[in-house]
Amino acid sequence: MSHTLHLITSSKEETYQSLLPQLKALIEGETDTIANFANISAALKMTFGFFWVGFYIVKRDELVLGPFQGTIACTRIRYGKGVCGTAWKERRTVIVEDVNQFPGHIACDAASQSEIVVPLFRNDEVIAVLDIDSEHLNHFDETDAHYLQQIVKLLES
Repeated sequence: MSHTLHLITSSKEETYQSLLPQLKALIEGETDTIANFANISAALKMTFGFFWVGFYIVKRDELVLGPFQGTIACTRIRYGKGVCGTAWKERRTVIVEDVNQFPGHIACDAASQSEIVVPLFRNDEVIAVLDIDSEHLNHFDETDAHYLQQIVKLLES
């Protein structure tokens, strides 16, 4: 089945509002988590042109690289380490305006300048995180957090 995203909007919020139902339709009925992670990553990268978009999956006491779009990435991240590990430990979305100012930031790619990480829950446990990097400072805000949390909720059921 072929899927094409149709997004003609004038603002970031309108783009997310247009994208959300399309993502829901894209993953509806698909029970394979990896397939859904892959398509969500591709759709976000294609729509917004983010530098890096992907998922890290909880496996025991670390996050392991899952489906992503972008440059080569760190393969494993320890609990509580870096932005991804912090979002996992604190069970909350973390927005970092300047990764160079984030204590313990893990520099998988020096071109990354800002980041947002959204945890994905199942049965009240974090099972993965959605990680998005930008090559621009201060790229992410509460609008991104709001809509990315809604996108992640599509994957939590």
